[in-house]
Amino acid sequence: MSSFSTDEVARVAALARIALTDEEIERLAGELDVIASAVAKVSEVAGPDIPATSHPIPLANVLRKDEVVEGLDRDELLAAAPAEEDGKFLVPQILGEE
Repeated sequence: MSSFSTDEVARVAALARIALTDEEIERLAGELDVIASAVAKVSEVAGPDIPATSHPIPLANVLRKDEVVEGLDRDELLAAAPAEEDGKFLVPQILGEE
């Protein structure tokens, strides 16, 4: 016997304003029963002594150590630019043009 009746599925669908055919209601009731059975099996195994996990393998971030390094020379960078003005890259204006 299904733990989700077709009446329950139809009621929830109506609350969500989802139009379902009788065939879809029957199919969804069966699918929801399968899902509920799977959750019940997991609930049998998962007890208070078993920690919850989101990944089967523990994850660790691989981060490099922050080190202060010498920055790039602005004059050297601007020398390679096609155009510069007031110590900044000069680019064509694209906003505000008519």
